[in-house]
Amino acid sequence: MVYRYESDEDAFLEYPDPASGPPSGLGAAERPAAGPSPSRFPVPSLPRTNRLALPSMDPTPAPGTHPRQPPRAAVYATTGTAPSRATRGGRGGGGRMWQVVVGGAAVLVLLALCGLGAAALVNERNADPRTTPTEEPAAARPTAPAQQNLDARGTDPVPLTAREVFGGRRLVPGDGQATYQVLKTHSSGSCAVAATGEVAELLVRLGCSQVVRATLRTPDGQHLVTTGLFNLVDRASAEDARDRIRQVLDDREGRFRGMVADEETEAIGTAPARVGWQVRGHYLAYALVARVDSEAIRSGDPTAREILFDMIELHLNQGVLERRATGGTAAQPTEEATGSQEGGSAGD
Repeated sequence: MVYRYESDEDAFLEYPDPASGPPSGLGAAERPAAGPSPSRFPVPSLPRTNRLALPSMDPTPAPGTHPRQPPRAAVYATTGTAPSRATRGGRGGGGRMWQVVVGGAAVLVLLALCGLGAAALVNERNADPRTTPTEEPAAARPTAPAQQNLDARGTDPVPLTAREVFGGRRLVPGDGQATYQVLKTHSSGSCAVAATGEVAELLVRLGCSQVVRATLRTPDGQHLVTTGLFNLVDRASAEDARDRIRQVLDDREGRFRGMVADEETEAIGTAPARVGWQVRGHYLAYALVARVDSEAIRSGDPTAREILFDMIELHLNQGVLERRATGGTAAQPTEEATGSQEGGSAGD
């Protein structure tokens, strides 16, 4: 067996007593005549209980005898002895490579664990309703209302209701400050109940299927107004009614009828009145204004003109019909009107 020293550490020799020099019987340059030299591996500094005792060797053979050969099987038969040169050489090359590979794998595993932890924290934070607003499901999200074509009853089939047109006891047209008190509302499938004479006959002939109206007290308390919507077949029939009603009124062959709410509002049904009407789509909007004291209203009276504008243009056109055209409703969000009727007779 041949041992080779591959580094200074392998070649280091530890003597029991440095002052005593090499063992007796061997000179500085003398070597045994034959046979392998004794092992020069350093003796461990700590005693090992499982170390096998090797037979003592006399480096100098007796005259006429052969040098004693150490038993080869006993050199590395015990555990805990110094590793072989093959193993130590592996640590210097392949051992370091394995250390690098294992260390790199450990770093990659650590980075992966850190990434998973960060992802878990992000998911938990996103799931926390205190940090991120809860997103509504797509089916529950409000959508923009669809545009409604008001040119014909076929494209606008849903009937009007008194609650849609007059939804509360108070009405504020447009964005103004004037508040009208709603005294009575009424909806009927017979348009003739809201007119007299030729006007009532004309509405029936043109296919009017519904009238929704209300009587209100004006903000100054000195006037009453009955206003509402007639539901005709289409725009053409509504425009025909608009144009022919003027001639009927000029000839005094009929009129719009005011709706009496109580004893204090009888003037709306009997007193001289100012009237106005307008067409949008298949609807005919109208309003009738009278004084509470039954006095006649002079032509061009600014108060009467303002009341007609509030009812026909601001409330019915820009309020009720505009909301219906954009897919909404025009109900007032306050209390129900007094004396309201749905689908009944005129009663006045």
